[in-house]
Amino acid sequence: MRTYTYNPFKERRDKIFLVSLIIAFILYLAFSITYFSSVSGEIRENVVRLHILAESDSEIDQQVKLKVRDALLKKNTELLSSKVTPENAEEYFKNSKDELEKCANEVLKENGFDYTAKITLGKEYYTTRTYEDLTFPAGTYTSVKVVLGSGEGKNWWCVMFPPLCVSVATGGIETDDGVNLEEYLDEDGKRIVMSEGKFKVGFKVVEWYEKLFK
Repeated sequence: MRTYTYNPFKERRDKIFLVSLIIAFILYLAFSITYFSSVSGEIRENVVRLHILAESDSEIDQQVKLKVRDALLKKNTELLSSKVTPENAEEYFKNSKDELEKCANEVLKENGFDYTAKITLGKEYYTTRTYEDLTFPAGTYTSVKVVLGSGEGKNWWCVMFPPLCVSVATGGIETDDGVNLEEYLDEDGKRIVMSEGKFKVGFKVVEWYEKLFK
């Protein structure tokens, strides 16, 4: 019959090994969260979001909201130039706000609506959102906010800068062939944005982490 011989050195070695594994895992997790949060912060600094609020949820108000969306994206594409960079994008939208607002109001007037559009530029919190093959992390972004009338209807979100959102009849979101993401995001940022949902856990963890600590 085999008897068990207590070996304090082996038990201590096993405990040290287990503790080392736990510490290594915690350090790896902390590094991953910090890294992902840092890259997400860089993405938010280089992206301007578009947020449109309809007058109401009625079919006619929702339809004109999409017409305003189409007109604003088209006008924005016309106004943008190669001189607009992530560093001066906010200044560009400050200077273009009145022209974009005029464009939105022309659409409302042409379609027989008596309410008007109001555009403001500020900071807004967005949850993690995926548009086809593009995913943007949650956080506070510079935001072009368009309020139609009372703005009590359903929202519509996308990206105003870089000009990635192409509004078509189907309402699809595509990456404009003329836009090179590398001009606006570094390699890590581009990889996360074009991850097609591969980092779902990472997005959720960072969203939770930033809400908790920031």
